[in-house]
Amino acid sequence: MKPFAALVLAMGALLAPALAAPASAQSAAHADKASIEKMNAYVGCINRLSERAYSSRARYFSWVKAKTGPTGKERIIYGLYTIYDTSDCRKNVAKANALEPHDAGLEAAATAYAAAVGALEPLLKEADDYYTQENYKDDKMAKGKALHPKLVAAWDAFAGADQKLRGEVEAINDRRALEKLAAIEQSEGRKARYYVEATMIQAKRLVRAETADKPDLAAITAALSDYEAAVNAAAPFASGSGPDKIGSMFVSNAKSYLTTAKQLMRRIRDHVPYSSGDRMMLSQQGAGWMVEGSPPRLMRDYNQLVEAYNRGARF
Repeated sequence: MKPFAALVLAMGALLAPALAAPASAQSAAHADKASIEKMNAYVGCINRLSERAYSSRARYFSWVKAKTGPTGKERIIYGLYTIYDTSDCRKNVAKANALEPHDAGLEAAATAYAAAVGALEPLLKEADDYYTQENYKDDKMAKGKALHPKLVAAWDAFAGADQKLRGEVEAINDRRALEKLAAIEQSEGRKARYYVEATMIQAKRLVRAETADKPDLAAITAALSDYEAAVNAAAPFASGSGPDKIGSMFVSNAKSYLTTAKQLMRRIRDHVPYSSGDRMMLSQQGAGWMVEGSPPRLMRDYNQLVEAYNRGARF
């Protein structure tokens, strides 16, 4: 269990819904609609369930040692978190897998994700009941010790399935985003809509670079430079008017994300440690975003940018 990696994963970034690639014929448009429906089912599972599953794991390992498990002698026993009902996800995955166009790799990853998160749900509920009711005071932590290897295995299986499905979805979304950007440039030139899409492409590249298991400073620096160039190119359109205007809220979120990305880059580059107060906030559910130049703050700002984009960046 690597604390830094777990912290990043616990804040799992939202995935944007699938975007249609340009279609030149009615049949292509129909295929795009089915493909979007298929992809959005998978994205819906990830956005609803993944962050909570990682948060539950982080909560548990904030007081339990991964190798030894709970002993009953811990100073504070926090328990863990349950996750939301997984039945809709499992139903939606089954329905999406039946839709064309078929993609064996994507569908297998989605099936594995649904199975892993479905197996995790009742186990977390059982463990939560045990710790919430303080039953460890009655059985000397016997059940807690028995549940520990099951929880670790279930979380590991889920994390692997989550990463695989994210990879499959993001590869498709990356391709579609580039196709959409090229189509916009061909039809409209490099105007407001072009720069909104370019900003989102570079924002995703940057969050991946800065939250990698082994951050590469050269890759981070290049991604940061390209993202800043995209934001600077988009910014003048916020002061425009009419159909070629970018919403000021989108630009504001884009700049906030840029600031946090620079702070995290400097922390990585200069090996800046977290203070004791920072470490305390980073260990608390939902508090890590308050630490400047931290992965949770980066994820929070990235998710806000995604949300601004989904609400409509141009108005």
